[in-house]
Amino acid sequence: MARVMAIDYGAKRVGLAVTDPLKIIATALTTVENKDAINFIKTYIVTEQVEKFLIGYPTDLRGNATHATPYVEKFITQLQKHFPSIPVEKWDETYTSKMAMQTLVASGVKKKQRRDKKLLDQISATIILQEYLQNL
Repeated sequence: MARVMAIDYGAKRVGLAVTDPLKIIATALTTVENKDAINFIKTYIVTEQVEKFLIGYPTDLRGNATHATPYVEKFITQLQKHFPSIPVEKWDETYTSKMAMQTLVASGVKKKQRRDKKLLDQISATIILQEYLQNL
């Protein structure tokens, strides 16, 4: 069975999370530099089957595009070019970074470790994926 891969695309880094093959559990995968994201995904799908990309889509509270939306759109185009057989679904990412930080605080992660934005990006991708799974 194939997995769903969630992507939290940012200006510098891309947080990645995946489901288990049965699509029950969302798990943080890694964070990569955005310039390395396509190559990382290519390497990942050599060993793991991915049936869908779920990408966090940035909008404001009224559903309008933000300053980050064009960058995500460009990345979606790259995904479609490199992986034409894998569909891309946009998912509202409103408040995911805030929820990720709250998760880190609630988990007892020390302040110094919370400054590591890579961890925050992974958790944001995981939250996006968990919300998706809950809505299936």
